[in-house]
Amino acid sequence: MTDQKIIEQARFIFTTGKLLRRHIFSTLARSEGEGKHGCSDLSLAQFNLLMAVQNHGAITGGELAAQLGVSPPSVSVMVERLVERGMLIRERSKADRRKVVLRISNDEALHLARIEEQVLASFVDLVEAVGDETADKWVEVLQQVEQVLGRKSEQKTRGAR
Repeated sequence: MTDQKIIEQARFIFTTGKLLRRHIFSTLARSEGEGKHGCSDLSLAQFNLLMAVQNHGAITGGELAAQLGVSPPSVSVMVERLVERGMLIRERSKADRRKVVLRISNDEALHLARIEEQVLASFVDLVEAVGDETADKWVEVLQQVEQVLGRKSEQKTRGAR
């Protein structure tokens, strides 16, 4: 494959990724307009952080920074704001009292569950619109991407040791 073709494909994938992000946030904005609780007051980074904590459960700031691929000071700033807003809770680890872990507040957990339902519904509509065959191909490609990114993450983790 030529370098130019690879660049064009990468640009298309990147651009389409941005379209999907806009699709998600416009879905959430419409939900807020209909009186549903959305997340327009969150930055994308804050939303990603909350979803990472939601998916992981109790997690330390360092673990969270590594998972998000950002510096610990960046995570600390976002965490502080989200704790102040009552979205995150800091508490001592039950397994190791020396560690402080983060978890989603109960109210925010319900909020994030509603957001996930709204986003999933918008993707169901999208999958139905592209049809079974295209959706199957999309899933197959994303599974390969997930594997490649997983391997890269493992290599990065091994290299950091």
